[in-house]
Amino acid sequence: MGMRAAIVVGATGLTGTSLVEQLCENDEYVSVTVIARRAPAYTHPKLEVKIRNFDTLEEKDIEFAHELYCCLGTTIKKAGSREEFEKVDFEYPLTIASLAKKQGIPHMLVITAMGANESSPFYYNRVKGKLEHDLTELGLQRLSIIRPSLLVGEREEFRLGEKAGEKFLKLVKPILVGPLKRSRAIEASQVAKAMIVIALNGNKQPVTIYQSQELAKLDFPEKQDGDISREQLFNWDKRRLSGSNDEGDKVNREVVINRDKYKIEETVVDKEVKFQRRREDK
Repeated sequence: MGMRAAIVVGATGLTGTSLVEQLCENDEYVSVTVIARRAPAYTHPKLEVKIRNFDTLEEKDIEFAHELYCCLGTTIKKAGSREEFEKVDFEYPLTIASLAKKQGIPHMLVITAMGANESSPFYYNRVKGKLEHDLTELGLQRLSIIRPSLLVGEREEFRLGEKAGEKFLKLVKPILVGPLKRSRAIEASQVAKAMIVIALNGNKQPVTIYQSQELAKLDFPEKQDGDISREQLFNWDKRRLSGSNDEGDKVNREVVINRDKYKIEETVVDKEVKFQRRREDK
């Protein structure tokens, strides 16, 4: 089992919901923290939820983690105005990225949009392009920009425009070949999976942009012969119901991390996840 920790913002949206579930079910992650304005319906032993006002986020609200996944996004109609839209799609992600940098989080993955460009004639794409530019200028250790096309899946709220676009893209999918492949609709669950694949196995360059057609192909490496299956390695439901008090049967969840080298130095058996930051002796 791995010892990774993840933070997710935008966890109650279409992609964020799937991402949180997949992170909790992934053996590489021992801790998943959601920072949200409302609690998600999904629960899991690995999951911690922090209810916060994004207008007043502080450095202490974002602890160290290996990855920060940002799935924040709305529409002008839902936000009520361009000002409120930019607050959610531009200001919040940039503020969170700045706080994450101060905490030494080595990798941020952020969803923008296909066609994101500061010079785009379309307002939505201009905002996304400005976000990409400012995040790049922030100088994060590693930034992965996720540019999906139209996201499909079951949303909590009905979006007429997206439903119409989804039906249209399904009709024209056979002719969307070659360079036009990037315009094909993509399942939100596939985007979520692709983000985890990128976090674990992706390009280690400071800034990498992943287009929709690439996201659609990303998958985890095939399991080698002799690997222990997830069910054999850990059965969360069985452990939760058993309530074992055996110290040797507890989840190994406390990790001590050297933020300069980003490697685990020691593990301690405990049910709480506490990340301690240590400075080298001078």
